[in-house]
Amino acid sequence: MIRTLWAILCVVCMATSDARAETTYSILSFDDLDGWAADDHSAALSVFLNTCMDLDDPDWQSLCALAQNEKPENARAFFELFFRPVLIEDGDDMLFTGYFEPELNGSRYPTSRFRFPLYKMPPEARVSNPWLTRRDILTSGVMDNRGLEIAWVDDPVELFFLQIQGSGRIRLPDGRYLRVGYGGANGHEYRSIGVELVRRGIYQPHQVSAQVIQNWVRRNPEAGEELLLHNDSYVFFREVSRVPADRGPLGAMNRSITALRSIAVDPAYHPLGAPVWIEKDGEGPMRRLMIAQDTGSAIKGAQRADIFFGTGDAAGEAAGRLRDPGRIVTLLPIQRAYALLPEGQS
Repeated sequence: MIRTLWAILCVVCMATSDARAETTYSILSFDDLDGWAADDHSAALSVFLNTCMDLDDPDWQSLCALAQNEKPENARAFFELFFRPVLIEDGDDMLFTGYFEPELNGSRYPTSRFRFPLYKMPPEARVSNPWLTRRDILTSGVMDNRGLEIAWVDDPVELFFLQIQGSGRIRLPDGRYLRVGYGGANGHEYRSIGVELVRRGIYQPHQVSAQVIQNWVRRNPEAGEELLLHNDSYVFFREVSRVPADRGPLGAMNRSITALRSIAVDPAYHPLGAPVWIEKDGEGPMRRLMIAQDTGSAIKGAQRADIFFGTGDAAGEAAGRLRDPGRIVTLLPIQRAYALLPEGQS
């Protein structure tokens, strides 16, 4: 469960009302999907197969079994024959954002360079909600000498952003990687440090970015440390190094996600594991079939999605720039799609 990068920087956080009572469903044809014929449907089918076996409903299971056993040579025909595109709307405008898997330098043991620990979740934090604040966790000594450290990294700012993303890779001194995933949280609400910098008059809303925040904290180490403590939320980790280094991090379905083919959605509207056609406008328009394999705390609504860009700094830069309009259309098994229409409509 990786938090959208936009949630890190959000300086205008709007409350989202429950609009499900106003949700509308429109069944489209594949000809209505802009760029459908030009996509690499085989790539999307491969990603679909990574998680379709985890879908419980019989209609999904039968399609997954067919795809696994028959291994369709014509992936486009498979989707067109067994699915229907459904446009799900709740009255809000579409918003695409991006997220990524951070990569940090670290060690399994503390050194003069690697001084900032990633912690496993203490047992008492699991039974107390909320538990201690970030300030208490980092300054009271409550975590000391308990063997809760997974690794140590060399940059507290990157560690802070790793916590917000919820998963990442640690590059060890011998060149190997340690991968960590979300292991729980202290139960306090996230407080945006981007909003706080704007409130203090240090930046205007349009100036705030991940890189701007990181640079400011490093230029102002004491004030920067205090700024990070402004966020009471604290995320703990678990080691997931069983996931190969050449695969993506685990998404909400506990399977590896794929750069530019996996997308985070609101599962109240779009089933996890479903194919989702995206039409992203703005800079670098994108038309492609992706698979809904993740969720995020800021991903709420029928027309809200977060595109996974991959691992490392380049992926982070691309994800951080993304905030574009467009639309998403979910591909549903035929009977399931028509069952969503009002009675008497076909």
